[in-house]
Amino acid sequence: MFRLIVRRMIVAIPTLILVSMMIFGLQKILPGDPVLAMAGEERDPAVLNYLRDKYHLNDPLPQQYFAWVTRVAHGDLGISLRTDIPVTTLIGQKLPVTLQLSAMAMFFAIATGIPLGILAAVKRGTAVEFGTNLFALSGMSIPSFWLGILLIMLVAVRWRLLPSSGFVPPTQDIWLSLKTSLLPAIVLATVISAYLMRHTRSAMLEALGTDYVRTARAKGVPEWWVVLRHALRNALMPIVTLATILFGELLAGAVLTEQIFGIPGFGKLLVDAVFTRDYAVVQGVVLCVAAGFITLTLLADVLYILVNPRLRSA
Repeated sequence: MFRLIVRRMIVAIPTLILVSMMIFGLQKILPGDPVLAMAGEERDPAVLNYLRDKYHLNDPLPQQYFAWVTRVAHGDLGISLRTDIPVTTLIGQKLPVTLQLSAMAMFFAIATGIPLGILAAVKRGTAVEFGTNLFALSGMSIPSFWLGILLIMLVAVRWRLLPSSGFVPPTQDIWLSLKTSLLPAIVLATVISAYLMRHTRSAMLEALGTDYVRTARAKGVPEWWVVLRHALRNALMPIVTLATILFGELLAGAVLTEQIFGIPGFGKLLVDAVFTRDYAVVQGVVLCVAAGFITLTLLADVLYILVNPRLRSA
């Protein structure tokens, strides 16, 4: 197991380097000049030259890249061109917000999607399977912005059960923090739960048709034990893969939901940086997202070993 983790980490290093090169190169070809936005309306040439020298924008691209990578290796992601705040500080402020939101959404998605997928596979051909498939189809079809607005109108405005927008850190008031995160977490969990339900159903149907499941039933093993112990454990491999990928997408793709509910999260930071041509923030945020995906992939490999003991000898 340790050797497998080490091999994955060795592979992750060149992957992260390649991603950093793509991040740095692609954002440089974006139209617009951030220095023009920083210089104000008059755009004095002296001010423009000063800003370009200050942020090393007059240097050749390879020199800019290697200077940036060197700073990143020392934990310095640069300074925001728009706010003059260190990028690490901005990420430290915004990332915990999205992490909390994504963790809550993933919890709701797993708690609903996997049990419904198991139920649909066990009750194949019945009204129960039809209902679970209808739930999954609805979850994948309903736009998140429409669902968010609908929940705000019903739950927050009409029923007055939860706040309609905003975010309170758990360090200030943990109960109010959970209340402000509940509605956006439900919106994010809806589509994730639908995908998990569909994949769980497919994996369980395949597992329930295998020889070892038929043998267990022939031996008189209780049905619930056959489903949970024999079928589900062997069906978890694709589910683990999907869950880790979807959690990574939550960290980077909760922009629309954060906008609807007025949550100052990680995705909003990235979108604002793209629109203002804040190169340092774009590079830092996307690099963190890439590192997060690599970490989640490594976590999925560890979970594979825990779920399937046959991989422990690899």
